[in-house]
Amino acid sequence: MNQTNTYQAKLGLEALQSRFALLVVARLSENADLTPHDVSERLRFARSQAMDRARAVHAAQPMPAAVSANGAGSVALKLHPGGSGTSWWVRFGSVLPLAALVLGLVFIQNLHTRSQIDAAAEVDAALLGDDVPVAAYGDPGFVEFLKTIRD
Repeated sequence: MNQTNTYQAKLGLEALQSRFALLVVARLSENADLTPHDVSERLRFARSQAMDRARAVHAAQPMPAAVSANGAGSVALKLHPGGSGTSWWVRFGSVLPLAALVLGLVFIQNLHTRSQIDAAAEVDAALLGDDVPVAAYGDPGFVEFLKTIRD
């Protein structure tokens, strides 16, 4: 089991523990009026000790930087949030794919527009170069006739 899977399993365990703790707190809160004073004080003290231990354990284990594969053919770099491990190379590497995508989309749009202009120019040249009766311009199949390659 690699470091990422261990970390994910740990997060799952912490989520289950948190859910259980919320259920216990809800049950204890329901009958808080019925418990004697000494029992409620012992519970309060135990709760504060548990919270202190949880904070100490959580603070002692910083989130590691890890590279994880999600199984879909992509890899993600996970850095500690708030850490200063992001250099300008990482930022440049993050922006570079976005810039390539935008440039690709602009190129595709330009290519599509140019092909439409070329097709319209070809039809116009065929119309201007041929002797065609006026009634032929209204025929719906006339444009298709012009687009067909003639020998």
